[in-house]
Order: sequence, then C-alpha cells, then structure tokens
Amino acid sequence: MFLLCKQAYAQQTQTFPTNGVQDVRPNLVAYTNATIFVDYQTKIEKATLVVRNGIVEAVGKDVAIPKDAVTIDLQEKWVYPSFIDLYSDYGMPEVKRGGGGWGNEQFTSEKKGAYHWNQAIQPETNAENVFTVNATAGQDWRKAGFGSVLTHHPDGIVRGTGAIVTLRKGLEQEVILKGKASAHFSFLKGSSKQSFPASDMGAVALLRQAYIDADWYAKTTENKEHNISLEAFQQNKNLPAIFEAKNRLYALRIGEIGKEFGVNYIIKGTGDEYQRLQEIKATGAPFIIPLTFPETYDVTDV
Repeated sequence: MFLLCKQAYAQQTQTFPTNGVQDVRPNLVAYTNATIFVDYQTKIEKATLVVRNGIVEAVGKDVAIPKDAVTIDLQEKWVYPSFIDLYSDYGMPEVKRGGGGWGNEQFTSEKKGAYHWNQAIQPETNAENVFTVNATAGQDWRKAGFGSVLTHHPDGIVRGTGAIVTLRKGLEQEVILKGKASAHFSFLKGSSKQSFPASDMGAVALLRQAYIDADWYAKTTENKEHNISLEAFQQNKNLPAIFEAKNRLYALRIGEIGKEFGVNYIIKGTGDEYQRLQEIKATGAPFIIPLTFPETYDVTDV
C-alpha cells in the first residue's frame, strides 16, 4: 500500500470563490496499526500516522491521536512514502521540434521581446507559468506509486526553471508545491528554427557564450542592453542545475562544462553510464538514472 499523502488533499484555497457552501473543516485522519517506512531504512511496526490537511503531522508508535480525527485501522497494511520523479514534463505543453540547420535563412530569434538572440536559449521560461493539471496522466503516475514530480518544459539548450507539483486532481494553484525549483539544460535546440546551432559542437559553443554573456551582463552597469534572458540566466544560477545527456559520452562532456563554469550539474543519464564507469565517477556529478525493467522472456514453450 502506498500512501500518497504529501499535500495530496490540500486545504481549500481562499483566493478564488467557491460555487456553493465551502467546507473549511480540517481533513484530519489517523491511520493506526500499520507497518510504516518513514524513509528507505526506517521501519516502524504497529505505528500510527496522523495526516492533517494532506500533511503528515506525526508518525510513530506512541502518537497521541487527536480527538477529532477520523481513525482508520491499517492492520496488516504497509505504508511507504510516495515516489518523486525528478525528471518529467508532466503538465507541460507539447514541444514542436523546429529543425533548422545550414541552409535555413533564419539567423536571429523571432520571439517578440527583449530576449536572447537565439531561441534555443530561453532561461526566462518558467514551468509554473505554463503548467496545467493532467488528471489522466496524474492518475497513471499515482497508480505506479508516485505522489509528485519535478516537471519542466523540455525545449531548448537552456530551458528555464522546473516546478515541483503533486499528481492529485485539482487546480494548478493547489498542486504546485514550488514554482522555481531547478534550472534545466540540454544539447537539443528544440523548437528553434534558427540555423545555429546545427551541431553538438555549436550547441556547446552557444551554451558557453551564454554563460559568458550572463556574467558580463551581471557585472556591467553602464551602457548595456536590457536582456530578459540574461537576467533570468543569472537569477537561475542559484537553483540546482539539471543537464540532460544523450548518452555516457555526453555526460562526460557535461562534466567538463561544469568544471569550466563552476557548476556541479545533476546529470540526467540514459542508463549506459556503466560502460565508462570510472570516467563517470570522476565527474563527481550526481546522476538521475532511468529505471527500465526488461520484458520477461516467454518460457511457455521450450
């Protein structure tokens, strides 16, 4: 049994009207007699779990149950914290790949506003601004034991910020836990139709120049342009940086970029990192590794 309780049923919001009578009573439940894993190594037998308005209030063997709590006996049931997926595009709009490359006559950005000259550099994109609840997808996640995800808009080389959201049904205002939780990067230019970059080498060069430009922008005070993208790039440096790798060799390349600019990237791997294990270890970077179980063999016939 998975208990997806971390703000899974949050208290009703008060910033917009309710059509009908609003129930403001606290949602208070005490689960008793359960085997509860507080974390991956701490198991408590015959434990009580108190949840108020979707937030764990207390857990343990000697927990005092509030008088107004609804009590549910979980005899012979096991309770685990829900999983969190740290690399997701849940609730994000579809990214239409732009193509481009040599022979394409679009050399500068067509995005209206004081943004970066290359549309593959869009640190101003914030997942919280474009996120929409997807009830069907959220239900599939919950059935697999997930309670929340870190989601971002996977478009471009510099992709902006990601948001932590729960997978419950409800309004966007109710499910977003943290609007700006991470900064995201890749070697894919996404929806940009510009001719540059047309290669991985060009993507690396563009990213390096973005770092240099953002540093210059932050230090220069006189006679400089107003650039929304460079301002956002600089602001996002305080967030955990997650970089998508195409394979194990790209992970090593990401490690070199991180050393150059003093960034300890969290690398989203592909699962083949074991093939260059010592070099991967030497990067010192944390990794997000996909978990894919192989299909079982058909052994019904010899």
